[in-house]
Amino acid sequence: MGKRSLLLALTTCLHGAWSGFSAEAAPVPIPALAAPEQPLKVFHLGHSLVGPVMPHMLAQLAPDGHSWNSQLGSGTSLKEHWEPDAPIRDFDLVNQAPIWRDAKEAIGSGEYDAVVLTEMVELRDAVKYFGSAKYLRRWARLARAASPDARIYLYETWHHLDDPDGWQARIDADLERLWLGKVLGSDSRRNPKRPVYLIPAGQVLAAVAGAINAGMVEGVADISELFAKTPDGLQDTIHINDLGAYVVALTHYAVLYHRSPVGLPHELSRPDGDAAEAFSARAAKTLQEIVWQVVQSLPRTGLAQAALIQAGTIQAGTIQAGTIQAGQD
Repeated sequence: MGKRSLLLALTTCLHGAWSGFSAEAAPVPIPALAAPEQPLKVFHLGHSLVGPVMPHMLAQLAPDGHSWNSQLGSGTSLKEHWEPDAPIRDFDLVNQAPIWRDAKEAIGSGEYDAVVLTEMVELRDAVKYFGSAKYLRRWARLARAASPDARIYLYETWHHLDDPDGWQARIDADLERLWLGKVLGSDSRRNPKRPVYLIPAGQVLAAVAGAINAGMVEGVADISELFAKTPDGLQDTIHINDLGAYVVALTHYAVLYHRSPVGLPHELSRPDGDAAEAFSARAAKTLQEIVWQVVQSLPRTGLAQAALIQAGTIQAGTIQAGTIQAGQD
């Protein structure tokens, strides 16, 4: 299929996301960030939707010198990571030195160029019962106080594939109302010049699902193929496999480094050194193009291209440089 068709399909897939950002961004303009000039040192705070594989893949995609640490749990909220007496489920299983570093000590050290915060899902429960906005502010305040140059991000994740309200519908609806409105809203109003930016993995996966449904991703028939299987062979409805981790790692790369992922390697390794499951070269290129289109089109990512869309200088869906262009493959 020609790239003109792919661009049109992506414009349709992302219509809701662009509309949502326009509505959210109007009262709180999002300043663009300068592209990093050096490899980044990144701290990932979160749970199993971060996992060990995705940051390991990101390090293989990033410039030489990229490094990272993390503190993870299973289904762990920002509140549970913050409160010293709150239990972090599976802490000893998923946090091992030298990758693990105590989150408060690490973020408070000022040693990290980028801090990526991840909230628990179900996101509605996180907002209602776990004080998402309050604890997002606390983690962001710690990072800002430690370093005036630290970039702070919220990793937008996704919902269960069998969500009763619909997986795609939840991703579309929750972006503005929950992620931007509830989780980030109060911090954005308090810190308009140093906001928390967004790594829009949920939006990317939704766009990928649309492309798969349109037959555009070679060798992939359904978005569930990017999700893991349980030990007994059933479909895991929330955790991604190597293929999903690759797409999410591309998204982190594009946002953190302000660079197109088109042309990056698609055959990577897992943390244990084994080869990760990989897309075909053709499918990987399509996915890299989708990631770049989404990331450039959302102002909250902090990219200059997205800021032009927010300001109305250019229209979403018209991006040309380094991304999907009209024409034939």
